[in-house]
Amino acid sequence: MNEEPPGGEPGPAPLAVLAAPGGELDRLVSDGLRAVGAGAVWAVGDAGGTRGRGRRGVLGEGRYARLEADHDTLYDLASLTKIIALWPCAGVLRQAGRLPLDRPLGDYWPAAAGRPVGVVTARHLLTHTAGMPLRTNFEALYGRDRAAVRAGVLAAPLHRPPGTAVEYTDRAAVLLGHLVEHLGGAPLGELAERQVWRPLGMADTRFGPLAPDEAARAAPTEYDEATGAHLRGIVHDPSARLLGGVSGNAGAFSTARDLERFLTALLDPPSALPWVAPWAAESLREQTGGLAPARGLSWLCAPGTDPAEGTFVHYGFTGTGIWISLRLGRWALLLTNKVHYNRELQPLTDLRNAFRRAVFG
Repeated sequence: MNEEPPGGEPGPAPLAVLAAPGGELDRLVSDGLRAVGAGAVWAVGDAGGTRGRGRRGVLGEGRYARLEADHDTLYDLASLTKIIALWPCAGVLRQAGRLPLDRPLGDYWPAAAGRPVGVVTARHLLTHTAGMPLRTNFEALYGRDRAAVRAGVLAAPLHRPPGTAVEYTDRAAVLLGHLVEHLGGAPLGELAERQVWRPLGMADTRFGPLAPDEAARAAPTEYDEATGAHLRGIVHDPSARLLGGVSGNAGAFSTARDLERFLTALLDPPSALPWVAPWAAESLREQTGGLAPARGLSWLCAPGTDPAEGTFVHYGFTGTGIWISLRLGRWALLLTNKVHYNRELQPLTDLRNAFRRAVFG
């Protein structure tokens, strides 16, 4: 029997049915991965925890072809770092009254005062409506010194007025990461570990570069000409790599098991983390005032859905993705290292959309 969400409309099938061994999700992912050409792990759950999971395929080609994708595989999360590190740390500051979403950055952050980004707000950064340049090009523009890169991001002219368009750019997360570090008084990795990962028991989640024993169970990404090997345990994103592997836009590694804990906590907030419930409720609703594509705070309204349905997603360039719906009370994840094989996106997009439809409608 289908669940019925508020409004009386039939909802997607119960998770236990969808996620049964050999069931709809198992078949869907197996069939989709043939076109994607990569292995994957997936899981679905609700406020009570994980209701089903599966794994298919191997972690790569050549010497990686003997390594199976598993729920303990460490994946380079790429832009999911924005959700599992930056977004919750911003939520901690928001709950403490230290991150005003609608005040210009220049009013309370000395580094932004008098700079082009001084007129931008934290809400603009979280919704990708800040009007910042769309590409990073950090090394070409600012060199390899981290302080110079940070100064360059602060000084870069806006290319359109804030609040006038939704344009996804890693610069927004890089800048917000610096602001979170300033307000939090510690590096982003330390804040995320102390405020989010450790309290939730996410023992495998961390910024890279990974230690050798951890890298040995990491999914490889692309071949790196500079080292003559595939990146493994070293962040794939060049901007985050330039910044030492720790950045608001990318750099975190995690396992499916840890992400299951994180997503469950968003639906069943632990009392020890009082920021979770209000921050999730505020973030997981449309915040872009009718601009397209519709976004919440950090999260994207899932493509193919109406923002009013309340299904949100975030993807990572390496091949990762997580979904959540407060309305339906369920979450899902699908992790691949697709970029190891090639950058052909459409087969993965098709699989992601089919997976979302099955779990959330």
